[in-house]
Amino acid sequence: MSEIASSAAVGDSAGWARHWRCLPLSARIGAVVVVFWVLVGLFGPLLAPHPVGAIVADDVFEGFSARNLLGSDYLGRDVLSRMLSGARYTVGLSLAAALLASTTGATLALTAAVSRRALDELMSRLMDAFISIPSKVLALVMVAAFGSSIPLLLLIAAVTYTPGAYRIARSIAVSLGQMDYVQVARARGEGRSHIACREILPNMIRPLLADFGLRFVFVVLLLSGLSFLGLGVQPPHADLGSLVRENTSGLGDGAPAVVLPAVAIATLTISVNLLIDGFGGRRRRGKGVR
Repeated sequence: MSEIASSAAVGDSAGWARHWRCLPLSARIGAVVVVFWVLVGLFGPLLAPHPVGAIVADDVFEGFSARNLLGSDYLGRDVLSRMLSGARYTVGLSLAAALLASTTGATLALTAAVSRRALDELMSRLMDAFISIPSKVLALVMVAAFGSSIPLLLLIAAVTYTPGAYRIARSIAVSLGQMDYVQVARARGEGRSHIACREILPNMIRPLLADFGLRFVFVVLLLSGLSFLGLGVQPPHADLGSLVRENTSGLGDGAPAVVLPAVAIATLTISVNLLIDGFGGRRRRGKGVR
């Protein structure tokens, strides 16, 4: 049994290595940067050299130094410590909201694709109504009504991007529902849940993963925009968007405290896009070879 397990592990490692080699250089760079930010989100606060709210610099908007590697902010706090802590909210909230939106949208789409036409039409029209509401307007109304909080921000981001995930997933599910193997399953008398979960869903995974990456980017930008407006993560906590907003007075001097959080948001979103494009390119090349 141990030999079988070890050979299976070697086979999995070889498979991952082969997939990695097939990715273009841009996708590899994107994957490395994405993994870096995920690790920062998980372990960043543990690695912070100073307490997040501690004033450790003699002056505000200091530059790079041995004591404060990324300088100080508008109150003299360590920028590196603030970014390591803020990345947890940016990455964690965005990941949770994108996962919730994509899962909910895909579940509703599968239900609509295998249900009666009346239910499909009703769900599609409801999603069209939701998607017509601008995300920023919805966020402003919700925050004004209930106040800003982490659970509310998660709910706002998930509700905002569920209709888009639904439309993508439904178009894929309806297209797959016309395939011969699905028609054969219907002819065998298989139930709707079997057709949805065993026949359609496995063939939707790859495009849904690509759409999930896009949802993640959209949520990062939405939450960062809300934080820049002062409606996102509230003090004493802060995400990367909050760090940009609270240090805008140093923009004229090019202070690292305002430039570096903006660069961090840009690298995160661009890297996810590079990774998604790399997977799409590999899939197209594979189809061309076959």
